[in-house]
Amino acid sequence: MENNGIRINKFLSEAGVCSRREADRKIENGEITINDHVANTGDRVMPEDVVYVNGRPVQKEEEMVLLVLNKPAGIVCTAEKREKNNVIDFMKYPKRIYPIGRLDKDSEGLLLMTNNGELVNKIMRAGNNHEKEYIVTVNKPVTDSFVRGLAGGVPLVELNTTTRKCKVEKIANRKIRIVLTQGLNRQIRRMCEYFGYRVEKLERVRIMNITLGDLKTGQYREVTSEEYKKLMELTKESSSAPIDYEKRQAKNKPHKIYRTGI
Repeated sequence: MENNGIRINKFLSEAGVCSRREADRKIENGEITINDHVANTGDRVMPEDVVYVNGRPVQKEEEMVLLVLNKPAGIVCTAEKREKNNVIDFMKYPKRIYPIGRLDKDSEGLLLMTNNGELVNKIMRAGNNHEKEYIVTVNKPVTDSFVRGLAGGVPLVELNTTTRKCKVEKIANRKIRIVLTQGLNRQIRRMCEYFGYRVEKLERVRIMNITLGDLKTGQYREVTSEEYKKLMELTKESSSAPIDYEKRQAKNKPHKIYRTGI
């Protein structure tokens, strides 16, 4: 911890309680206490301080957890206990962890789980341009124009943005490989729908240098030391600042793109 303490939202993030963004919300709602006073945004935590969340003391995790889960379809990427199919209850891991990013309930494949909020921001922040690879099965034959259309950027009016250009490859009659550097809500499904295709199966197989490999559906493993070392190299220059979604959407308002004849 720095000599002059650590900002309260960063402390909660590194302790595995929540992301910085969520910490700020909890602070605004009066849920966070430092010693005997309610925390304010910008407060700093000193080594001798005790931080409470809704009256419960925070024990900062010293050992970082980073797991690879092959998420089955039907499991929801949330820690919310009211969701009966939440990923935390599904894994039953003995320490507090939460997902790095999300996979739709109907999607499956690689999901990273951690107790480190800084790493979450570094990997998932769109401005850091980190790759995520998916294998997608659609409901009809893949055409060259469909591949070109996906790769060139797709206007998603409902999200008030246009997707970044991406890598797309046809690998079977009704199957493509797509590599994204952003993670908009139901992005691949929306992109395919724009061209008249329906996604029948969506599997994430890679995040940056970490791959799913032969990990069976529903199983998880620890990230290897080699994977972790490479991941640290790839995120060394990455920003860990919380994402400002409103500013990002304002910058990415869709320009006029005409539908191709698909």
